[in-house]
Formats: sequence, C-alpha cells, structure tokens
Amino acid sequence: MDKSMLKGLVVGGLATVVIGASGVTGYQALSKPKEAEVIAVKDVMETVVTPVERCENVAVSRPAPVKDQHRIAGSVIGGVAGGLLGSTIGGGNGKTLATVAGAAAGGYAGNQVQKNMQQKDVVTTTEQRCKTVNQKSQKLNGYQVTYRLEGKEDTVRMSFKPGATLPVKDGQVVTTPPAPTGG
Repeated sequence: MDKSMLKGLVVGGLATVVIGASGVTGYQALSKPKEAEVIAVKDVMETVVTPVERCENVAVSRPAPVKDQHRIAGSVIGGVAGGLLGSTIGGGNGKTLATVAGAAAGGYAGNQVQKNMQQKDVVTTTEQRCKTVNQKSQKLNGYQVTYRLEGKEDTVRMSFKPGATLPVKDGQVVTTPPAPTGG
C-alpha cells in the first residue's frame, strides 16, 4: 500500500464518520416532537376583595328640646287646680289649710306630670349611616395546563387558554402566547 492510498482510506473513513454523525443528529432533530398533546385545562381563579361603602337612611329618635326646664307651667297649673280642689274641703281655718295643702300637692303633681310628658316627647329625624363592607369577586388568573410530551405528563401554568396541542421547541413546551396575526 502506498502513501496516497493510505491517505485516501483515512480521509474516506473520516468523511464517513462525519457524514454518519450528521445523519444521526439530523434524524434526531427531525424525529423530535413538534407538539405536545393537551390533556386538561383548568381555570386558575383568584378571589379579589374590594372595599365598598354602603349607606342607608335610618330613623333616629331623640328627646325633644325642653322649653320649660323647671316645669313652671305644670307646677302653676297643678297648684291652681289643687288649690281650687282644696278650697272645697272644710271650712274656716281648715278650709285655708286644705287650700294651701291642695295647692302644694297640685303643684307637685303638675310638675311631675309635665316631667313625664317632656320625657316622652321625642323628635324623629332621618340620618344617613355608612359603613365599609368587603365585596368579593372572582378573577381569572391563568390556566393550569396538563400536557403529554414523549409519553410523559407534566403541568404548566399559562396566561392564555391553549388549544388541543402546545408547540414544542428544542424539546421544551412553548408557554408564551402566540403572536397576533395581522389582518
């Protein structure tokens, strides 16, 4: 065997190895899956709490303002009525004593009657009462997607709802939203 033939065999052998290796790599690239099968899609919900002010009109009763704090009118009217009643009893000094006692008792009774009337005298007004309540609502926060790739199942969280399959690039599932198509 001469040198040129030996060189030819070596170069040919190397070329065969290189071409064979590139063919295996190319075959592996061609045989990798381009899609993963979507098995299940579950909505991921988030509870959102929003404070809201709620107001309502409420009837409020308060004691009416008192115009005669010392209840003089009740005392005077009661005293006069008591004195008149007392004067109808007895005669002479007894009549005078009965008139004075009737006036005193009537004055006290009139005072107490006016006091009871003032305590029961109320004024009702309408006031607006407000309070903050928490209103709860549900917000879609993404999707929990279960997929099958090369016989294995896995789960991924996505911001958009996928179709029946997910694209695969370099053996990995693509989870970014597809680019919008112009039109």
